[in-house]
Amino acid sequence: MLARFPGDLGPPGPFQRARWFSSRSRGAVRAAPVPRRWVSKVDGDEVLVTQDGAVLTATINRPRRKNALDTAAWNGLHEAVAKAAADDSVRCVVITGADGDFCAGADLSGDRGGQHPLHRMHGINDIALALHELPKPSVAKVRGVAVGAGWNLALGCDLVVCTPDARFSQIFAKRGLSLDFGGSWLLPRIVGMQQAKRLALLGEIIGAEEAHELGAVTWVREDAEIDGFVADLAERLAQGPPIALAQNKQMLHAGSHQSLREALENEARAQAINFATDAPAARTAFVNKTEPEFTGEWMVR
Repeated sequence: MLARFPGDLGPPGPFQRARWFSSRSRGAVRAAPVPRRWVSKVDGDEVLVTQDGAVLTATINRPRRKNALDTAAWNGLHEAVAKAAADDSVRCVVITGADGDFCAGADLSGDRGGQHPLHRMHGINDIALALHELPKPSVAKVRGVAVGAGWNLALGCDLVVCTPDARFSQIFAKRGLSLDFGGSWLLPRIVGMQQAKRLALLGEIIGAEEAHELGAVTWVREDAEIDGFVADLAERLAQGPPIALAQNKQMLHAGSHQSLREALENEARAQAINFATDAPAARTAFVNKTEPEFTGEWMVR
């Protein structure tokens, strides 16, 4: 039955947890919602969460540590991603850092509260999974350093925009550590196995242009341009068909370990959902030569 489709696409993920067919009023998830502008602080001021219209921005706010993530910042980041996943008014997520740096990875000098390292890593892994399974587009806006888990945080987003001065490193080996926050899974899929090994084994720093050439950065924009570029990009993503975009993300993630037959079957099922969701609005807009308004609502009553 069509109503069960999201769970048929694969293992339990964001589609089981997200409210695909909202029971809210018809205007609750429209592409141009009533503007909402607010700032909240999570666990102090380590992560600032702002929402402007349908775009939620999470800003890591520890500039004195180049936005390295301590326990409170990890928790704040997790809460921001969870809020974005659960809130129908959010249609796109931007992750960035305060005052000229993206994220210097985990703050190794922070108090770990006596927690066993394995338990602590499992908690951090939950954040990586929440970002990966977020059924909404995500954009990393990178200035300055993005190293260690900070780089993998950016790679875990769907799109990455950086300034020419951005610097990237899988610095783990230089700290006597191995890859984490999904780096061992993300890197070879994004840059290829040999380049992934080079980056992981040497831990060297690369610049924005090389990261772009490797496919680890989607766009490079001047510092004066990046805020406007990301704001426009996020708005365009927020105006897209939310269910179709969510399905695209999941199918692309699953496609690397599926057969062509399995991928085609998932595509067919996804289109069946779209035919009763936002595709009719797109068809009507095409005929009328207007812009479609995507709501993400299930049209079958």
